[in-house]
Amino acid sequence: MELLFIILILVVFIVIPNIKIVPQAKVYVIERLGSYYKTWHNGLQLKIPFIDRVANVVTLKEVVKDFAPQPVITKDNVTMQIDTVVYFQITDAKLYTYGVENPINAIETLTATTLRNIIGELELDQTLTSRDIINSKMRAILDEATDPWGIKVNRVEVKNIIPPRDIQEAMEKQMRAERERREKILQAEGEKKSSILIAEGEKESAILRAEAKKEAQIKIAEGEAEAMLKLKSAEAQGIKLLKEAGADKSVLALKSYEALANVANGQATKIILPADLQGVASIGTVINEMIDKK
Repeated sequence: MELLFIILILVVFIVIPNIKIVPQAKVYVIERLGSYYKTWHNGLQLKIPFIDRVANVVTLKEVVKDFAPQPVITKDNVTMQIDTVVYFQITDAKLYTYGVENPINAIETLTATTLRNIIGELELDQTLTSRDIINSKMRAILDEATDPWGIKVNRVEVKNIIPPRDIQEAMEKQMRAERERREKILQAEGEKKSSILIAEGEKESAILRAEAKKEAQIKIAEGEAEAMLKLKSAEAQGIKLLKEAGADKSVLALKSYEALANVANGQATKIILPADLQGVASIGTVINEMIDKK
């Protein structure tokens, strides 16, 4: 009974704590008698009590580290604060455990020194407009430097670039002046387009008025011509009817005289008389004779 109790105690305090379940995306670095033994991956694992120990638990997920702003000096001697974000992943748990003391602190220090070296080769304007270049250079340098530590640097991002206050004020003034310049250009272009549209509208309106006046004059002339044609047609028709009715020369002469009188009473300022004035006198004689007969 006592033996069973002792075995039970051994199971509870010795065997069970040495049964390990390694979760997904993590690995255990195992040492045996103080030396590296093996790396446990996910699943059920059993270590020997008092001989094996878990030296490190390492995650295989991508790790994101946002480091504090670092003071850097540009090529043109402008001091600014820049903070970076590093995305890395542990690819070798053994190297990560034994390659460097405090790997995260080592990455932060390496990031700061690399950033200072890169920014030291750039002027202020280049620094503000060359983030992609800075990111690419830092990623390549950090990835190569951390490879012996079992770390793969996937990406480096410059998060914030904070220049001195006087530089910020000068940049704000420059941006404000640039915005005002663009606003004036847009306003001038708008006024120019408006003037062009107004001029084109006036031109089209004048053309339409001239065309309307022209068409009106044509219509008036056509109307007058048509009226004259109808009048002459009526006169010709009347003479034709007189001839068909057997009217003599005196009646025809009288009708011609009436037509001449109508011309004289009209709006015309010129009267065309026949070359044979005796013919006109004859017409007058005929008229007197007709009056006497009455």
